[in-house]
Amino acid sequence: MSRELQCVIAGFGGQGSLFAGKVIATAGLIEDREVSWMPSYGPEMRGGTANCSVTLADEPIGSPLVLHPNALIALNQPSFDKFLPTVDAGGIVVADTAMVPELREVPGVAVVGIPAAKLCEEAGIKGLGNIVLIGKLWAEFPFCGREALEGALAQVAGKKPAMLEKNKIALELGMKA
Repeated sequence: MSRELQCVIAGFGGQGSLFAGKVIATAGLIEDREVSWMPSYGPEMRGGTANCSVTLADEPIGSPLVLHPNALIALNQPSFDKFLPTVDAGGIVVADTAMVPELREVPGVAVVGIPAAKLCEEAGIKGLGNIVLIGKLWAEFPFCGREALEGALAQVAGKKPAMLEKNKIALELGMKA
């Protein structure tokens, strides 16, 4: 059973936070759910910060803004520090400990750290930490069916077969981490 997801994905420009949001939003579309995907970037791209808000729901979505997420994917320390206080009680934070070395706890929020960038490097798929973190979030908080998530990855990353295979490996790494 899929759960309602109100997620913020944040990192430096170029880390793939907007791409990760598209994958999650596409999974919601595949399941014919209500979906909202709102990027937030500008001069931040290419080294500054970039983030997006993604909502998957079974009821109409009132606003694309996610001010109090029930899930956060943090790709770097500044994003972790900025968005951690906004996560609702009962929510989950998934962070790349290779880029977020200083994890801290918040009462009522599960904080899960995995070395996503390091796992990718060891697997020869450098640069796909964002997809590893989607896999870990899904394993901890199943926001859609597995088939929908894999189908979304194929739709969003499937233009280049070699890249799709690398993305599938990254997703699986996250699910098993």
